[in-house]
Amino acid sequence: MDAEPQPFGAPKKGGWVTFPFLIATMAGLTLAAGGWSNNIIVYLINEFNIKSIDAAQIANIVNGCMALFPILGAILADSYLGSFIVISVSSLISMVGILVLTLTSTLDTLKPTPCENGQSTCTGPSKAQIGILYTSLALSTVGVAGTRFTLAAMGADQFHNPKHQGVFFNWYFFTMYAATLVSMVGIVYIQDNVSWGLGYGLSGAANLIGLAAFVLGRRYYQLLKPQDSPFTGLACVLVAAFRKRKALLSLKIEDYCQEPQPGGTKLVSATPTSSFKFLNHAALVTPGDLNSDGSINKPWNLCTLQQVEDLKTLIRISPIWSTGILLHTPIATQMSLVVLQALAMDRHLRPRFQIPAGTMMIFVTISTSISLAIIDRFLLPTFHKLTRTSPTPLKRIGVGHVLTISSMALSALVESKRLTTARTHNLTGNSIVPLSVFWMVPQLVVVGVGEAFMFPGQVMFYYQEFPKSIKSTAAAMVAVLIGIAFYLGTAVVDFIRKTTGWLPDGINDGRMDNVYWVLTIAGLVNFGYYLVCSWMYKYQNVENKEVISSNPC
Repeated sequence: MDAEPQPFGAPKKGGWVTFPFLIATMAGLTLAAGGWSNNIIVYLINEFNIKSIDAAQIANIVNGCMALFPILGAILADSYLGSFIVISVSSLISMVGILVLTLTSTLDTLKPTPCENGQSTCTGPSKAQIGILYTSLALSTVGVAGTRFTLAAMGADQFHNPKHQGVFFNWYFFTMYAATLVSMVGIVYIQDNVSWGLGYGLSGAANLIGLAAFVLGRRYYQLLKPQDSPFTGLACVLVAAFRKRKALLSLKIEDYCQEPQPGGTKLVSATPTSSFKFLNHAALVTPGDLNSDGSINKPWNLCTLQQVEDLKTLIRISPIWSTGILLHTPIATQMSLVVLQALAMDRHLRPRFQIPAGTMMIFVTISTSISLAIIDRFLLPTFHKLTRTSPTPLKRIGVGHVLTISSMALSALVESKRLTTARTHNLTGNSIVPLSVFWMVPQLVVVGVGEAFMFPGQVMFYYQEFPKSIKSTAAAMVAVLIGIAFYLGTAVVDFIRKTTGWLPDGINDGRMDNVYWVLTIAGLVNFGYYLVCSWMYKYQNVENKEVISSNPC
């Protein structure tokens, strides 16, 4: 994207002057998002009398939307509206959503009658109450969608020096982790032990501070103009190839439309690649495709050879990408089930202090943060000294597969012990079992270490292998995986509920350990599929390209 023209005499835009505004925005919005989302399962169960598994399913859908929708926000910012408008409007929408959620926690008319301890049946929310609740969650989720990736990209746009961009990203992710930890520990504790209204109110206040900081920095930002979406060109390849499916392909390079480059040269392959040959029809020049000046007459009838090769690259990557769905599905399912388990376990650190169930995932965050530092500062340098090479992104992802499978197996063993303890004490329903919640810490630590391997590995792999035209969305592909995984996890849990008795409303009466064993087996099968895909995959050779002179299309 091109920068907006600046009036004569106007102060220089961008640079480190924008840093405090963007980091303050990131801190406020992350704190707000974590404050309302981290403890949503407990809120649905305790305040809206929603059954435990149903609450976990709702949380899965919300988390899936929070992971997937930012892609739409990034596309809107890059191709249509620009980053500033998308972030500002999204932050405002998020604040409205949190405000409505705060009202549901403070106004008795917006939530069902509280369920007394020992009461066999509880009154659920009315249609109006559940409608208002879902509206608040939808607005809050949409708000996250427009800020998460867009803010990171906009921050990088303020710097021309790659080293400065790297420093910004380091502080960006540090701020994100720090704000997430504060929300998990501080706001969730307030919600559980002081007041839901105060907890959500603090989230709203953090959102307001973040929005205010962002708007105050408006005069200093370097704002880039939106450009046409590169995905339009990829879609053009499919349409043009289908329309020309009956045309005979040529072996001559001059019969194909090339990508114009600055200076009248073109960066092209020697010939169109033979893989997925059908797509080559899209770049084949036929009568009527070009104007008299050599420009393309009908864009949806003719595409450049580079666009064709870009789409082929995505097709080659897709098998590896698909393995990531079942890699993240067990983790997404575990996130919600862990909260339900924690609610039915002893969470006391001291007689008068107990850990909020919604903070259990903090062990994953801490484990990931520590592991990232150890991998970067110790494991990778040691590996390089011993082998004179660095581990490939696919190898790092493979380690993540192994650790995730191990975490699911540990989860199954711990849940089996929890159920055995419950039956020993004749406990049913969701009664608290006299087993410390810290039994679940090892499985969360292992999955955190796995994330430290696979997340950077996936981002590196997609950024390295994706076509140049859409490299900005490479990191977002991991979020797409996570979003789909949450939806798939919801479907898996729903299927298990309907076909087995493993997940009743009272988890002490079920067999959640069998659910974890199913996830373990699915992970093993997926790992086998991943090994085949990674063995067959060939890293893209970007070196064997040549610059040649040619006429425009």
